[in-house]
Amino acid sequence: MITGENLEEKKERLVSILKSYNSLAIAFSGGVDSSFLLALAHQVLGKKVIAITAVSPVHPARETEFAKSFAKKRNIKHKIIKSDEMDIAEFTANTRNRCYICKKNLFPRLLECAVKSGIKDLAHGANMDDLDDFRPGFMAASELKIAAPLIDAGFSKQQIRELSKNMNLETWNKPAMACLATRIPYETAITIESLKMIEKAENALIDLGFDSCRVRHHGNLARIEVLPKDFKKILNRENKEAVIKKIKEAGYLYVAMDLEGYIRGSMNRDLRFEI
Repeated sequence: MITGENLEEKKERLVSILKSYNSLAIAFSGGVDSSFLLALAHQVLGKKVIAITAVSPVHPARETEFAKSFAKKRNIKHKIIKSDEMDIAEFTANTRNRCYICKKNLFPRLLECAVKSGIKDLAHGANMDDLDDFRPGFMAASELKIAAPLIDAGFSKQQIRELSKNMNLETWNKPAMACLATRIPYETAITIESLKMIEKAENALIDLGFDSCRVRHHGNLARIEVLPKDFKKILNRENKEAVIKKIKEAGYLYVAMDLEGYIRGSMNRDLRFEI
């Protein structure tokens, strides 16, 4: 990571990296990082940039709709492809290498889509913070030589948010989002039913005003994570009754709240002493 640089200097480094490409496809989820990378790449390369978004049951539908809206608003060419990770037994078995298996399958499909559009290079939105967590998907990206311009330029998540705000991107304060499979404990099979339960339950929480939240899936028990600052809000009588009702409507029998609150990557705790 480069030290001694202010944000604008770091942005110029990223611009220089992007200028080195004749054209570029961005693996675009609609999240904070890929949205920033896509917006800046579009400023630098114009119509030589395309966004590619994968759609499947593991990706929240509201994120896909946001991605479509973000690209359309900026007149960025946007490709939607279907991914088939739910047909891969190694993925649905939900081992610790789940993310590696997913990305090893997905990135070649994104590259194929890019090549059909006349573009040979693909980039994803990994940042420096991703190097501090268990991220086997990043290993797959490295093996397949998928570019990571935000890491090459030394960007942290907070720096991406700051520059996104400076660029008037609506994603600057958007809550972090990961695929729905990350809500299921390792070694517990991933099913369409469980993914639908999780998505419906999280949508209910978001609609009630809890943007930074997770519903961790433990069979018929939903373990809710919200920010500690939202504890009082979620436990007031009206909200508590609404949450219980909506979570049970999603298919759960029991509703619990994690007293530690929302913690990014909390399902990786069991692995940290193994890797």
